[in-house]
Amino acid sequence: MRLALAQAALAPPTGDVPVGCVVLGPDGSVIGRGHNEREAVGDPTAHAEVQAIRAAAASMAAAGIAAPAGAATAAAATAGTGAGVPVGTTAGVLAAPGRGVLPGAGVPRSGGVHPADGGCRVGGALSGSPRSAEGGAWRLTGCTLVVTLEPCTMCAGAIVLSRVDRVVFGAHDAKAGAVGSLWDVVRDRRLNHRPEVVAGVLEQECGAVLTSFFDGHRDRVPPPTDF
Repeated sequence: MRLALAQAALAPPTGDVPVGCVVLGPDGSVIGRGHNEREAVGDPTAHAEVQAIRAAAASMAAAGIAAPAGAATAAAATAGTGAGVPVGTTAGVLAAPGRGVLPGAGVPRSGGVHPADGGCRVGGALSGSPRSAEGGAWRLTGCTLVVTLEPCTMCAGAIVLSRVDRVVFGAHDAKAGAVGSLWDVVRDRRLNHRPEVVAGVLEQECGAVLTSFFDGHRDRVPPPTDF
């Protein structure tokens, strides 16, 4: 989660809301990074999760592999929380005190890349769909998506379509959250893929970043003069 927070810190200089995301590969390494870039690139779909998913898919395609399931661990996703156990079952995940793991967790289910991650840089928000020579490498099976804010409906849909195994998020979003707060897109049993969910990791820290941004933004906006 701290890697996702580091990504979030890259958003405010362009006027974007500080939300950051990383995708961990089956071995726990970072294969995709992203932060909000709607203002930076003029693309309404350039949310942190979408950017990170595109970058991760590009990494998988560049490697020419389709990820095996169930190999990632929660160590990187829950960094700073004291957890470091496998996340294939609910016993291996850590959620915020008082919240626990959201219902449905533990059931097996089916921005550019940072150069250090060994992937391909994806310029802009509307990159092409990556594919390996064999095809199908866009599937992020076995991967974990870690994001500082509960995904919206668009990002929740992208998560389902990308086939990530689990979603870890920090702050809940009571106004637009689609992973349990307002909707629960990722665990809708009518869909063909339902990832495991771990909620509330470093929630206060993730929320504080957003609160600070919006407080500062309100301070910079001049009061209306047309009363």
